[in-house]
Amino acid sequence: MNLLIVTANDRPSSQATSPKMYEAFMEELKNNDNVNVTVYDVYQEDTPYLGQDIFNAYMKLEAHEPLTESEERLFNAQKKARDLFEAADTVAFVFPLWNLTIPAKLQTFVDYVFAAGYTFKYDTEGNMIQLMNDKKVILLNARGGVYSTPEMQPMEMAVNYMRTSFGGVMGMEIIDEVIIEGHNQDPVNGEAIVAEGLEKVRAVAKNLK
Repeated sequence: MNLLIVTANDRPSSQATSPKMYEAFMEELKNNDNVNVTVYDVYQEDTPYLGQDIFNAYMKLEAHEPLTESEERLFNAQKKARDLFEAADTVAFVFPLWNLTIPAKLQTFVDYVFAAGYTFKYDTEGNMIQLMNDKKVILLNARGGVYSTPEMQPMEMAVNYMRTSFGGVMGMEIIDEVIIEGHNQDPVNGEAIVAEGLEKVRAVAKNLK
């Protein structure tokens, strides 16, 4: 299996939980000979925001016209993300909840691949056709508060967004999901909450094949 890991937190693991999840996932994958791993760190990669430059670039390429520096930068960034995404059988996203949603850098990666004509298209009758629904997705998320209760669920726009984007619109199967939550809200039990979650992360990595 070709596994692409998209990690989205540049804080050290001594200060944040989703980096701990990433480290635990990677450590366990060393023992899994069934998986070829590629890592895309949104904070290490050049990820300019998607905008008009990409549309200009595609029009110029079609017309065999030279690109500006900013157009070429954005085109190359999107192409790299898409090439890695296409090559993967499974994509694992490791990310925090920040201000009720995903980090902007991760949003940019999603913007690179969430596109009509790429991951989905419309037929002549306006029906959406999913183009990469054979891919699998893993979601590994950390959030310091508790958002799984009925009154808090509507405020959670990180995991819900990723589920809707990749599982809903793109039709990919979400094969595993680990959410570590409440460790900041409950500092007395915080370490135990994180430790239990990391064991679940290791189990996901161990079971991949």
